[in-house]
Amino acid sequence: MNLFSRPHTSRRTPTLPPRPAANPTAAPTLLDPALAALTGEWIIDPAHSRIGFSVRHAMVTTVRGAFTEYKSRLYFDGRDPSRSQAEIILSTASVDTGVEQRDAHLVGRDFLDAATHPRMRFQSTAVRLKAPDVYVMAGDLTIKSTTRPVDLELTYIGNVTDPFGYQRVGFDGTTTINRTDWGLAYNSRLAEGGAMVSETVRLQFDIAAIRTVPEGGQGMP
Repeated sequence: MNLFSRPHTSRRTPTLPPRPAANPTAAPTLLDPALAALTGEWIIDPAHSRIGFSVRHAMVTTVRGAFTEYKSRLYFDGRDPSRSQAEIILSTASVDTGVEQRDAHLVGRDFLDAATHPRMRFQSTAVRLKAPDVYVMAGDLTIKSTTRPVDLELTYIGNVTDPFGYQRVGFDGTTTINRTDWGLAYNSRLAEGGAMVSETVRLQFDIAAIRTVPEGGQGMP
């Protein structure tokens, strides 16, 4: 099975690296006690999630795209957010902006060079609670052969149990990077001045995650 084919929801719990030791002083008093029930391991549901980006084009419009193939490993600690972890590995060849010619350019050597670097990876390194329902997840973002730190701001949307017995949780996240920091330096200049493609890229994570083992349910068929 292709590692990056769209995964079906599984009852098998992914193996995560050892979590940091609990820090009783790490969770501030504004942490919602109800979040403790969400502590556990999760996986992104690709049918209801989007890992995308937006970038200014020709200085007058915005191009939006997404990566459609990826795998994930998530651990959320509702008692102590500092112990939470996330890893997302994306297929660079799965970029989709809705324009075939543009997608071919993006996966080529000028940008992602998917033939040589088929994977992008985000691995969290630290998590802190910034405000009620708002978290800052620091991590390492690897694009091509370059790894650099980024801070991802995540907003907790809510949670629900679906008819199959799966508990779902939602987060929206965003961060802004300079693509040249990862070696994506290709550009052309406009006659009026400025760049055809902005160096500033906004990454967007619209996440619906499912607990890897349903509580009191049989799971999806």
